[in-house]
Amino acid sequence: MNSGSLITISDFENNFPDELERELENLYHNPFATLAHHRHYCDLRRGVHAYVARSAKGDMLAALLWRREGHVARVLNEQIGLAAQEVGRFAQHVFSTQEDIDVIELHAVHAERPRLPFPAQHFDCAEDIVLPLPESVEAYRASLGKSTRSYLCRYMNKLRRDYPDMRHEVIERENISEDQVRRIVALNHARMQGRHRASYIDDAEVTRMLDMTRRYGLLTQVRIDGRVCAGAIQLQIGDHYFLQVIAHDCAFNDYGLGTLCCYLAICECIARGGEEYHFLWGRYPYKVRLLGRQRKLQHIALYRDRTRFALHGRLAAANAWRALRFRNHDWLLDHLHQPDLLGASLRAAAQGARAVRGMLQFSRAGEHGAGSHQKAG
Repeated sequence: MNSGSLITISDFENNFPDELERELENLYHNPFATLAHHRHYCDLRRGVHAYVARSAKGDMLAALLWRREGHVARVLNEQIGLAAQEVGRFAQHVFSTQEDIDVIELHAVHAERPRLPFPAQHFDCAEDIVLPLPESVEAYRASLGKSTRSYLCRYMNKLRRDYPDMRHEVIERENISEDQVRRIVALNHARMQGRHRASYIDDAEVTRMLDMTRRYGLLTQVRIDGRVCAGAIQLQIGDHYFLQVIAHDCAFNDYGLGTLCCYLAICECIARGGEEYHFLWGRYPYKVRLLGRQRKLQHIALYRDRTRFALHGRLAAANAWRALRFRNHDWLLDHLHQPDLLGASLRAAAQGARAVRGMLQFSRAGEHGAGSHQKAG
């Protein structure tokens, strides 16, 4: 433990203090920074450090889980906001205490470029579609575009008229059953099959999802004629909500049920005093319609010195390629829905590419008996 007049830094390895789990939740309000999330993807009892910086008053300023991978220190927390000062403090600590670490990498964090005496790569690598939640459902509805309000009203009235027993249900945390989660996942699988695509949600992912929903979950579902026809699974960390899965029965496409289900879920989060609703990755039209806006996330690679930068040239080149790929992908999505000739041409090309990719993916899933394991970011 290193102590200064203002800041205290601790670095725990494998054995973390009991309060760390709660403090991570309170500091970052994000499931991708929790110990519960990372327990599903790595063994936290072996080779994982927890860096903690506190103010003189004991307030936590940063808490970063990191793992040694050869000569690289890789931070596990993702989708967290980090001040440039905290990135710098962390880098100084690791390089001064771990002599064999040449590179520090942080992925998918929201951070300004730190001004440090180290060679660095800092680039956009992923996105989160975020909706700042207003104080009331009425205020949210008023902020929606005129065409969106008309869309929601028209389809909600049609649905209630044709199915007067339709009801929206909300289930929380430990009251969420495995059957309820699997029903929504099954709707997701059916919808993906209808598009000749394979869902990334396999049995292992369902197991992880069950654990996280029982800890942090808010499940909302639409029941029609006694049957679950749409549902959304969110994780709640503090006053932030993160959409994990949303799906609906394709038989109700003519009712816009998927968008209605998401709208009702957002309204529930507003009623609970939520601050932000995170749609996560994927710039789908319904997210934009419901006022989700892009928040870019950055990848940061810090090298001990120019010699180490040259020594890890392959890593630096891979990062440069990732930066270029995301920039091109971001440009494509920016222009994809523009009402001009370029937008129309891009939409036609994208539709053809999706059809071919979807058929190939669906075919492979059938051959191997498993879904895709692709993850965004």
